[in-house]
Amino acid sequence: MTTIATASGTTTSSQLGRTLMHEHLVIGYPGSESHTSRPGISKSEQVKVCVDKIHALQALGYATLIDPCPNDLGRDVELAAKVGQATGFHIVCATGLYKQSEGGYPYWHFRSNFGPQVDFMAELFIRELTEGIGETGIRAGIIKVASGPGQITDYEKTVLLAAAKASIATGAPITTHTDNGTMGDVQQRILTEAGVPASRIVIGHSCGTDDHAYHIGIARGGSYLGFDRFGIDALFPDAKRVASLVKLIRAGAGDRVVVSHDSVWCWKGEPIPAERMASLSPDAFDPTFFSRKIIPQLRDAGVSDEAIEGLLVANPRRVFEGGKLPALA
Repeated sequence: MTTIATASGTTTSSQLGRTLMHEHLVIGYPGSESHTSRPGISKSEQVKVCVDKIHALQALGYATLIDPCPNDLGRDVELAAKVGQATGFHIVCATGLYKQSEGGYPYWHFRSNFGPQVDFMAELFIRELTEGIGETGIRAGIIKVASGPGQITDYEKTVLLAAAKASIATGAPITTHTDNGTMGDVQQRILTEAGVPASRIVIGHSCGTDDHAYHIGIARGGSYLGFDRFGIDALFPDAKRVASLVKLIRAGAGDRVVVSHDSVWCWKGEPIPAERMASLSPDAFDPTFFSRKIIPQLRDAGVSDEAIEGLLVANPRRVFEGGKLPALA
């Protein structure tokens, strides 16, 4: 049993229950503060939106979500604390930095004029995991890293190496962002070569491709695959996500897959124009979608209820407990 920091206190791995591994209460891209004519909804409205989403999840038996919003993407741990306190729901926050093209790269690039930044980043992550984020006293429970499509930049590798140092120092797991189902295997290699046990790593957005060789390679390497964008059909068809997941389960890799939606419940600014948001499928950004629409499809494909519960309960629990995964044929 492992103790895990949440926005509203601590919990243990045995108390996580049904867990969604990648959802966002709020996102704010760097520059959103400049869009003063479209600031987004108020903090009190954000709390209401998030509490309503949590109540819908609780009605489906969920008890925990991971909000892997990194430091430079509008992270709001005090919002998470208010929502967690109002609902009794476990919300695990992250420390980390986003990919070069959409994160806080300009700040760290400027700092790099005065020397390498990997140790400074690692120090930041460790502090947020062990002491708290800023003056909030709220500790992160997981580390978030990211890379863009088709390559890992020098900056992104620096963040990965800093995350490795922090994970080794604290025992915290690492969850990643990938694009288009690429670079997850390289992320895994960089982190494990830096000393992170493979079972401490979740390769996020692995469902951005149906390349079974890519999936099974990461699974054989001993890490978890994040099938965590269900409902966002515009990025990759859910039918292919489901087929890929079923194939992994039949290959014996169901014990190293975690699921979620990458839903965003509130935005700072208006990065997606209102008319475009209105045109999206109602299933996009709905954190109940997996239970409502995907579980029935998995059952129809012959996946057992035990295997489905493993995706939601046992696998997330083991991510935090950190035990080595058994060898996969």
